[in-house]
Amino acid sequence: MRRNKWPLLVAALFALLAFTAAGCGGDDEGDGAEPGQTGATGAQAAEQVITIAWGAEPPSLDPGLASDTTSANIIGNIMDPLLRIDPETNEPVPNLAESWEVSEDGLTVTIKLRDDGMWTNGDPVTAEDYVYSWKRTLSPELAADYAYQLYAIKGGQEYNGCENNCDALADAVGLRAVDDTTLEVTLVSPQPWFIVQLSHHSFLPVHQATVEQFGDQWTLPENIVTNGPFKLVAREPEASIDLEKWADWRNADEVTLERVNGRIIVDGTTRVQAFEAGEVDALDGSGLPPDEMSRLKELPEYENYPYLGTYYYGFNVENISDVNQRKAMSLAIDRQTIIDNIAQADQRPATGMTPPGIAGQEEINPNSPWTPASGDLEQAKTLMEQVSGADTKINLFHNDAPGHREIAVAVQSMWQELGLETTIKAQEWAQYLEFIGPPPSKQVDVFRLGWIYDFPDAWNGLSLWTCESGNNSTNFCNEEFDALVKQAESTPDEAERFQVYAQAEQIMFGEDGEMPITPIYWYTLPNLENLSIRDTLFIGPFNDMDLTKVVVTENA
Repeated sequence: MRRNKWPLLVAALFALLAFTAAGCGGDDEGDGAEPGQTGATGAQAAEQVITIAWGAEPPSLDPGLASDTTSANIIGNIMDPLLRIDPETNEPVPNLAESWEVSEDGLTVTIKLRDDGMWTNGDPVTAEDYVYSWKRTLSPELAADYAYQLYAIKGGQEYNGCENNCDALADAVGLRAVDDTTLEVTLVSPQPWFIVQLSHHSFLPVHQATVEQFGDQWTLPENIVTNGPFKLVAREPEASIDLEKWADWRNADEVTLERVNGRIIVDGTTRVQAFEAGEVDALDGSGLPPDEMSRLKELPEYENYPYLGTYYYGFNVENISDVNQRKAMSLAIDRQTIIDNIAQADQRPATGMTPPGIAGQEEINPNSPWTPASGDLEQAKTLMEQVSGADTKINLFHNDAPGHREIAVAVQSMWQELGLETTIKAQEWAQYLEFIGPPPSKQVDVFRLGWIYDFPDAWNGLSLWTCESGNNSTNFCNEEFDALVKQAESTPDEAERFQVYAQAEQIMFGEDGEMPITPIYWYTLPNLENLSIRDTLFIGPFNDMDLTKVVVTENA
């Protein structure tokens, strides 16, 4: 995978900090509601219009180019995914794909489209739209950040990396429109998670004629052609993005919401102020200010969703080369104190890479002896005594966003108990990603990052730590670990694959693990939602907001 996954996380990681198994907060009786945020009667409101505070200016509404949470959320509502993930089971549910079939050898996936998919200009959605769109995302000319999502397709990686004779490589990509509603996909290996991966926005189609007519201007409101339940009707850069229900969508009679007015409010404190002033009806899951969490959690409008992600500190193993020091530094971190006093969104202390909610997590999770929830300072000190040539002057880097410095200061204090002098350094996001690599700057001893999963399979997180991964900034390289990640790609049996993942987690975090990173907590997704929509607005475990279910009720 490439480092360019990270732009998707910018909005989601700035201030929200967490993952729990369940999530409702606040008082259902309505006590403590702020002015303008009164209780709802349950009667459907005459005006089905809401205002949402989008947490960032989306860089692109092109499914092939989008790489951030806000873009993905908007695209997911103006486009029609092949399938969706059931938030209760993490299983794929048919959407625009009527059905799918995987061959006995796992190498061929045949997708049957519904026959009522339609573009907003009246054209039918066909299998050829997917052939065109997926090849476009893979094309080296587009330089799509998420092209790697399609590397499971035969010839996809070769085409994406081509420099010469690209037309021939494009023709060799394993995609074929059998007929208007039948798409055949040939994979490089069985890829047991490929079906759930189809829910990712990079697999959404685009309208070929529109893209070719308008080029990089095709997503402007006056040009865009989409195929989902809502249409993009207005956009003011850095200010607003508005959607309206599309009356001709195939299931339009099941959509009650008529319009979504979107205000772009980047600052977390300003978002909260706008909500409490009644200027917006909901935030988009982009995070709440950590210094206000204790107050906000008491509001009846507070909601907390499960979120598939892991917040961690990575070690540059070339600088902190003794594994006993890495284990000692991990043991010294009191994760529960960080959660209770800084993050404050009911996160769960992380004991491995794979978070709850990922299939097989209980079997995969190593329950690492080096990540106790409240730390173990005495054992940490004992391990430090075994370190030869310890690196006692630590440079700890984090990106400049709310919450991260506060956590770094807490960890600095904890590591001081081990005799470590930690210097905290913050950087702007783009500079930060370049600085930590891979490979990381030699100045980097420890860095902060997080990973939000693209699909609910442990491979998506464990593959970050292979030797050649574009997301591995630790200098950790273990051939046995790489072999296990590769083995998982051709292990369709879930129970067997979970065992493979468990072995990989043990190499990282087990008794004899190498500890290239120390997980801090598993994410949650806290949000604020007006009581008039709180019961019907839902954000899924990938920070995906489905607006088709929203019904505005009357405030009391």
